[in-house]
Amino acid sequence: MNEPPDFNPLARLYRWMEFCTFGPFLSLTRGTFLDRLTHVRHALVLGDGDGRFTARLIRENSDVIVDAVDASGAMLDSLLRRTKPHADRVRVQLADVRTWETSAPVLGFRYDLIATHFFLDCLSTPEVRELARRLRGAASPDALWVVSEFAVPQGWLGWLIARPVVGTLYFGFGLLTGLVTRTLPDHGSALRDVGFTLLERRSRLGGLLIAELWSAGG
Repeated sequence: MNEPPDFNPLARLYRWMEFCTFGPFLSLTRGTFLDRLTHVRHALVLGDGDGRFTARLIRENSDVIVDAVDASGAMLDSLLRRTKPHADRVRVQLADVRTWETSAPVLGFRYDLIATHFFLDCLSTPEVRELARRLRGAASPDALWVVSEFAVPQGWLGWLIARPVVGTLYFGFGLLTGLVTRTLPDHGSALRDVGFTLLERRSRLGGLLIAELWSAGG
C-alpha cells in the first residue's frame, strides 16, 4: 500500500486554489443535497479538506454529531477552526481511511450519513470497494452516502475538455502531495457491489462535476 498523499502544505491555500480553478462550482457541488440531510444524527465525513462541508452541515443541522477522518493533520486543524462554534459536535481522527476501522458499532450507534467530497478520486476502485464494505457494516439500514466527484462524460466534451482537466489535476496533485493515483475510480460499481443504491445524480459543468446521493437501504 502506498503512503497517503501529503496535503498538509496545501491546507491554508486549498480554498483559494479551488476558487482560482473552478470558481464556486466545487462548493456548490458539495452542497447539492444539504437540504436532504436535516434528519441525520450521526455523520461520518471522510477527507473534507479544510472542512467547509462539515461547517455547513453542522450549521444547518443543529442535532448532528460529526466524525471527521483525514490523513492530513493540517486539514483537520482547518476543519476544527471552521467548526469551532460547534466544537462539542465535531470529533476528528487523523488516519488513513484505507486502514481505518470505525468504533461506532462498539460505541452503540451507526452512521446515518457518510460524506465523501472530492475524496474518492484519491483511491483506486478496489480501495473504494473495500472502504464501502467496511462502512456498510457501520451504517444504519437507511443511511445515506453523499458523493461529490469529478467525472469524464461521454462524447466530445469528455474527450476534449474533461479528460485533459482531470489528467492535469492528477498531475498537479501528484507533484504537490505525492498522490500516486492517476485515474478516477469506478466508485459507482464499488458502492453497488457492497449493497448501496444510487437514488439521485446531478451534474455541473457539462458533467465534469457530479453529486450523487446513495442509500444503504436499497
